[in-house]
Amino acid sequence: MTNHHHSNNILLNLGIDSLNEMQLSAQETILNDRNVLLLSPTGSGKTLAFLLPIFELLDEYTAGVQCLILVPSRELGLQIEQVWKKMGTAYKVNVCYGGHSIETEIKNLSNPPAVLIGTPGRIADHIDRGTFKVDRIQTLILDEFDKSLQLGFHEQMSFIISRLPKLNKRVLVSATSGIEIPRYTQVVHPTVLDFIPSEEEKVNLSMKMVVSKEKDKIGSLFNLICSLKSQSALIFCNHRDAAERISDSLNEKGIYATYYHGGMDQDERERALIQFRNGSVSYLVTTDLAARGLDIPEMKHVIHYHLPSKEDEFTHRNGRTARMLATGTAYLIIHESEKKLEYIDYDMPVLKVDNANTLPKPPEFQTIYISGGKKNKLNKIDIVGFFSQKGKLEKGDLGLIEVKDFISFAAVKFNKVKDLLQNIRDEKMKGKKFKIEVARKVVKKEE
Repeated sequence: MTNHHHSNNILLNLGIDSLNEMQLSAQETILNDRNVLLLSPTGSGKTLAFLLPIFELLDEYTAGVQCLILVPSRELGLQIEQVWKKMGTAYKVNVCYGGHSIETEIKNLSNPPAVLIGTPGRIADHIDRGTFKVDRIQTLILDEFDKSLQLGFHEQMSFIISRLPKLNKRVLVSATSGIEIPRYTQVVHPTVLDFIPSEEEKVNLSMKMVVSKEKDKIGSLFNLICSLKSQSALIFCNHRDAAERISDSLNEKGIYATYYHGGMDQDERERALIQFRNGSVSYLVTTDLAARGLDIPEMKHVIHYHLPSKEDEFTHRNGRTARMLATGTAYLIIHESEKKLEYIDYDMPVLKVDNANTLPKPPEFQTIYISGGKKNKLNKIDIVGFFSQKGKLEKGDLGLIEVKDFISFAAVKFNKVKDLLQNIRDEKMKGKKFKIEVARKVVKKEE
């Protein structure tokens, strides 16, 4: 392996100290076996898991494409390219995808890359046109191939694979297990590396108990939040009115929180989630409605203000943290008078938080509401352009932007909001005047 001694530099370039268990195992297996099926959750570092062994398999004396990586989407392709470039190897990489200028791609491929990444449709097109030579391609990676199958790329993938005479290594990568492997991939009896954790395997979730002296746990919750080093958290309680009450009490104490439950109308719910997602509020107080299927980022902290009566609800709530290979903590706030639940092991470590009372840092961002969306022909790029040119925001001042059908939300650094609103007060975006203001926070309706 000529390239082995470089791999330490690569990790250095990527800013990583060491590989995780999945990556080490994938690296070894891909180097040694001809057919590999790698199953691993999104966000677990799969890209690197196959790029490192590819790097070792490349031969610096071979001109032409040596490895082909097929991806279901342009975004994934560009993401893999980023990682390869960051690795800092001497090998060229190119990405081809529908919607990209074919002339540019043909020009890029006239000096062929060692690693070619692309969507099945566009790569099939290039093979059809004979834009690059296929006779040096030894390694094929089908990344997120379950998605490629879902999107119906069968024909193109089958065509591409049939045209690669010198293939001797095939790697299928997926985040879901139990997929039928199509025959045309010619992957027979692959070595399966299954790193998709079952519920029982959530070893990276730790549980801690916080004992509340008062029956009303709000004081303990406040102390607990103060002890989390300003990191955001999801707080579960059993009733809608409790969610609102807790959120209000936290806000009164100077903690930026909002609530989310089934009694709110769709717009209010959406607004609460957006503000939590984009970092304008750090604490979301919610009922079990948020325990499943919510589009919110991975949480480091899940707090049970109340315990649910059923174990599976408890599991779902905790599923919001320690996903993939990240670690997370679930905190149970308990008062001695509470009925003991059978599914809880009350011998867990107790966390003392009574002395914590330094408020978490306020959120970095504030959410800006814009009275137009997709149906008004607005997109993210329009908003970024308008806010940076007319609003004079710099690159780091803008956070997450979400464009809905008729409204949009943008996260803007807290200390830049006043100037931004001042600068764009009389300006038009795409020739139209939109209402642009600080988004309302979801607060309790006064009766």
